[in-house]
Amino acid sequence: MYTRKGTPDSEMEAACKTETPTLEPSSATQLPEGTNCLACSEDGRYLSLGHCQGLSVWCASSLICAAEWLQDRVEITSIQMTRMAETAYLLGTVDDMGVARVFAYHCEDIHLLHVINIMENINERSICLTFEVSEGGDYGAASISCNGALWLEVYHFPLEAWLKELEMALAQKQHSNSSGDVDMKWSPVAMVIEIKPLQISAGAAADGPLEVVQTMDFLTHCLALDVDTSCSRRAFNTDVGETKETNESPRRCTHHFLLPCGPNPGERKAKSQPAGLPVAVCVWWSGSHNLLQYLLQKAPKNKPGRLFICPEMNQLYDHKHLFKNMLPVVKSSCLLFEADVEAMPDVLWPNAKKILCSAVSRCTHYIAVGLHDGLVCVWDRKSASPLSVVPVSVTDSPFSKMQFVDDWPVSADDSQTFTSAEVHLLVRCKGGAIHAVTTGRGTRSCTVQLTERPKHSGDLLTVTASVPFLQSLSLVVQRNGKMFLQDVVNKTTVCLLIPPTSHLVAAPCNPVYALNTKLRALLIKAGDQDPSCSSSSQGGSQSQLLIFHFGESDIIKQYIVTPPVSPQQQETWSCVTLEESCDLYLQQRALSVDERNKAIAQTWRQLQETAETQQSCSQLESSRK
Repeated sequence: MYTRKGTPDSEMEAACKTETPTLEPSSATQLPEGTNCLACSEDGRYLSLGHCQGLSVWCASSLICAAEWLQDRVEITSIQMTRMAETAYLLGTVDDMGVARVFAYHCEDIHLLHVINIMENINERSICLTFEVSEGGDYGAASISCNGALWLEVYHFPLEAWLKELEMALAQKQHSNSSGDVDMKWSPVAMVIEIKPLQISAGAAADGPLEVVQTMDFLTHCLALDVDTSCSRRAFNTDVGETKETNESPRRCTHHFLLPCGPNPGERKAKSQPAGLPVAVCVWWSGSHNLLQYLLQKAPKNKPGRLFICPEMNQLYDHKHLFKNMLPVVKSSCLLFEADVEAMPDVLWPNAKKILCSAVSRCTHYIAVGLHDGLVCVWDRKSASPLSVVPVSVTDSPFSKMQFVDDWPVSADDSQTFTSAEVHLLVRCKGGAIHAVTTGRGTRSCTVQLTERPKHSGDLLTVTASVPFLQSLSLVVQRNGKMFLQDVVNKTTVCLLIPPTSHLVAAPCNPVYALNTKLRALLIKAGDQDPSCSSSSQGGSQSQLLIFHFGESDIIKQYIVTPPVSPQQQETWSCVTLEESCDLYLQQRALSVDERNKAIAQTWRQLQETAETQQSCSQLESSRK
């Protein structure tokens, strides 16, 4: 609980002096004891809460508890909710002991479907660091840590079987008139892929005969560079008497689910799959330069990988990447054997600098990475090439977080330009500064600094979240508990969000909040009553949930837009063959021919003007000489 220096009354007076509108919560309700997290479903109907004795599901409109799952000594610290059917919702949770669970909410009942990491041996206890369920509930990804090792596990959930079993459980409960949970054996979860940091020899890109080095695949070379960089840092620490284990944090994994997008490798079957079903997962490890894509296709059973061993070089090679290009003399000396191999990435996006943060657009067509030395690279999955590389003048601190902004206003000048590939990003630095990046193919990249680095620690930003139903507005929460809506285009504060005088924002360094897109509301946890408030009651120390309805404010109504359609609900573009991809590309080129001709003519005019100016300057200098 962070106590801010100013009181809500003083902030209200300051806001009035600066003529900044204020918005107070329209309603509030008491939260369960020890509420640590909350999440809204995509349709806005339900709100899920994790607390110190389990979890509960509330109706979002009435704020009445619909169901709860309680268990002693189970404190839920992370929760996610997604709709898997019309009346069924999937919940993914992580507790304070690092155990991940999958629940289902169906007809006012919560059922425990699966435990991700069950502790069988206390000496080999696995801890779940993060757990994410894809929208729609088809897949789940958990980063697991055990005895210093870290890896990512991706699961496929049997939704159809679970829905049938939920209906059976409901029928059994109604038949027996029992109020407790029905004993049901739920269908098992299948692990699709296990991803570990690849162990590539640091000298793999330079060792061996010249002929073999020339045939070394680009994938192995890029991965070896990452390992070589890690070894260099470890050697430096060893020289000064320090070890990697005590001075370097373990490698963390960041992942994103990817939807079908064009004729990328392995996505040719996407057309036969339901729209919105993820087909791949994008992964990068801390300290790495590379983005790695793995397809979500479970390998056939009893078909291990085929490796080749060359006795002369004492190396193992994957037949897909190297053996087909080996010289005949090298092939003849290799021995073929069957073995289980680690999952290898299907697509690799190399970057010049170390990756610090990443984000994926809502349609997952674009992947943005924030790199060291202030570089922002946006990758286009359709063309499998960089959309743009933008340098951002960062002098105070490196990047810490980035996100796409979907509802960026289009000016009158831009409405006549073909900007279908234009993207907008918000990039936050560790020092607190925020930059807006606009880039795209065929457009000039632009960077604007929205906020400077705060002078006081209390003004540091803890939350900068784009509000999907408010055009170009971002929710900002500071460490001192101050909340406001910021216009990222005009760089102005649109509205201050003022909690009641009896409460403050709970844990503003890590606030518990959720945005309800359908109800156009912000739900945020308010902490214990302010001790300095004279209206404090004796038993009023229970946390409350504050609800700010943005649709009720006249100041904010002008920014309200229709929320974008979920990528899982819209038809996802996918081409089965390269010919179809080329046809679509040519169609887009034909539709944009007028705009491109105008842009070319304008560029030629600028070049002529620049040439005439330089020629005039040269003639003037010659006449002076």
